[in-house]
Amino acid sequence: MGDPHRVGVVGLGVISRAYLETLVGHPALNVVAVADLDPSRSAEAAAGIPGAEALSVERLLARPDVRTVLNLTVPSAHAEISLAAIDAGKNVYVEKPLAVTFEDGRSILDRAASAGVRVGCAPDTVLGTGTQTARAAIDGGLIGRPLAASAVMVTPGHERWHPQPDFYYAPGGGPLLDMGPYYVSALVHLLGPVRAVVGAASRLRTERVVGSGPRAGQRIPVTVDSHVTGVIEHVSGALSTITTSFDGVTTTAAPIEVQGESGTLAVPDPNHFDGEVRLFPLGGSGWRTLPAGAGYAGASRGIGLIDLVRADHRRPARAGGEVALHVLDTMTALLRSAAEERRVELSTVVERPVPVPLTRAEDWRAHPGQ
Repeated sequence: MGDPHRVGVVGLGVISRAYLETLVGHPALNVVAVADLDPSRSAEAAAGIPGAEALSVERLLARPDVRTVLNLTVPSAHAEISLAAIDAGKNVYVEKPLAVTFEDGRSILDRAASAGVRVGCAPDTVLGTGTQTARAAIDGGLIGRPLAASAVMVTPGHERWHPQPDFYYAPGGGPLLDMGPYYVSALVHLLGPVRAVVGAASRLRTERVVGSGPRAGQRIPVTVDSHVTGVIEHVSGALSTITTSFDGVTTTAAPIEVQGESGTLAVPDPNHFDGEVRLFPLGGSGWRTLPAGAGYAGASRGIGLIDLVRADHRRPARAGGEVALHVLDTMTALLRSAAEERRVELSTVVERPVPVPLTRAEDWRAHPGQ
């Protein structure tokens, strides 16, 4: 297998814990350096990772043995850190979204291509058994020709639980750019790339109240739309509807539902790796649960980076930068459509990602992936 692939982590907020739980100790990777704007967080994280060093961002990027930078900064810093890493000759794997603007996302991929380095991007939840089993069912003809899908995410807002929720309501935030990557990525895996969109959006409140932590009770401004809905036209001809909201309370709708000529699939929450995939066939009398038939079993955040390392130029990364840019193009086009009240065609074209065969947890944790 050779030496482990050396990784440096930039950004040690809440999500970093989930990534580190997956990556630390994996035989294909070695987390050798961590960095954060708060040196105490860097020191604390490094203390829990054998052999890791707490560094400044600049020193981490300059470290010659770091081959890939795991960029877990807030969305507004995604482009800055990714571009700096690319300029230092590093591969990059970015927490979603790829960037705040499509132009920044395009710059990341163009700069990486020029530098001969790779880009990967969350979400990698869609590589788990939930979305991948649903994809295998569609590809296997269980619902016939897919005609349409719906994707629904409704919550009252992250300020109720997150102690530092400001960025969710600033440019680069909002329900679509924050949660939309899960749903749009799943739709691309299930139904293929997007051709055009029509969107609409609204903003229920101009302020939010922090609900937990030392800032509880503090009011923060809302400068982005907090309810976004739209129609997504896939290249295949299928039509998806999407609703993402920080203004509602809850919903009884399936996170994703795919309609076909001869059946309907209920797809589990793409914010999770697994979950029940249910099929209602034409002429059937009820729903039946499909056994997990594809995807990384027992996966957790960071599997996308492992997949990128395992791909090693032999195949496209399944959570690759091209897919992430296409997803960002879809989301920003929806927002532009809402603002301009018109149908917007996408500027990117992407291949549907390579499917994930059913891969046992003990295999992806210890042996080369497919």
